[in-house]
Amino acid sequence: MQPIDHFDLRNFDLNLLIAFDAMMRERSVTRAAERLKIRQPAMSHNLSLLRTLFQDELFVRVGTVMQPTMRAQLLAEPVEQALGMMQAVIHATSEFDPMTDQRIFRMGFSSEVELLLMPELASRLRQRAPGVRLHGRPVQQRDVYRMLDDRILNLAIGCFDSQAQRYRQQPLFEQSLSCVFHPDMMALGESISLEEYLSLPHSVVSLSESLHGCLEAALDAVGGKLNVVATSSEFLGVLGMAASAPLIATLPTRMARRYGEAFGLRVVPVPMTLTVPDVSLIWTAQEDNHPASQWLRSEIADILGRMDVPW
Repeated sequence: MQPIDHFDLRNFDLNLLIAFDAMMRERSVTRAAERLKIRQPAMSHNLSLLRTLFQDELFVRVGTVMQPTMRAQLLAEPVEQALGMMQAVIHATSEFDPMTDQRIFRMGFSSEVELLLMPELASRLRQRAPGVRLHGRPVQQRDVYRMLDDRILNLAIGCFDSQAQRYRQQPLFEQSLSCVFHPDMMALGESISLEEYLSLPHSVVSLSESLHGCLEAALDAVGGKLNVVATSSEFLGVLGMAASAPLIATLPTRMARRYGEAFGLRVVPVPMTLTVPDVSLIWTAQEDNHPASQWLRSEIADILGRMDVPW
């Protein structure tokens, strides 16, 4: 197939092909006009343009019927096929059967959501969509919208917020924070005081140059500072430090509850009010009505919606 010359087609009114097909079917200017729901002079004008473009009479009157010329007969089948394909594209509905579909979903994550979601999502897909593969990757606020626009990601989950109309957003859950520590290494009870929280050594997640990392904005809002002695770019790294050293780690409550026990840690509320952004699902308007994307978003919302409500 020859490459499409878009510039050449731009100068051609494709509606004329519809007029041509109507003439082939009706063999009458009047009836073709009625078929297209236009006036007869407009149909006559279309026929005049077609004759000029194709340098052929196309239809000649024989008695009361407009008979196609040889050129028109040669054009009839490819024009009909082209219009049929256009109509099929316009009315096509993309179907998605998770049991038989073969595709890769590319997802971007901020913070701890990947660890919360991916284990169960992968398990579900093995049962419900065995041909579907998942590609999860970390993504930061400054990159996420470009990656969605460039189709590098199908969707993103995390602390993202955009008011741009080309994006769709679904809040998944509000976040709260909890503390974890090893009860054999720190002489703390079922709760900790504000004084203990601010003075005892901490490990936190940090993706920046700041020692306070992801908590910096929340701490600045209340004028607080922690005694941070170690950071990690990963939540599992922070959990591992709290399990191996006398440190307090401050984590999103869902993460603390999900993995704290596995590390032998005690989970208690943070003794001060720290506000952190909600977790949302974000995607582009182009993905909005795609059945596969709709199915995946529904699975994600169901998994995260079933998790414990934070303190």
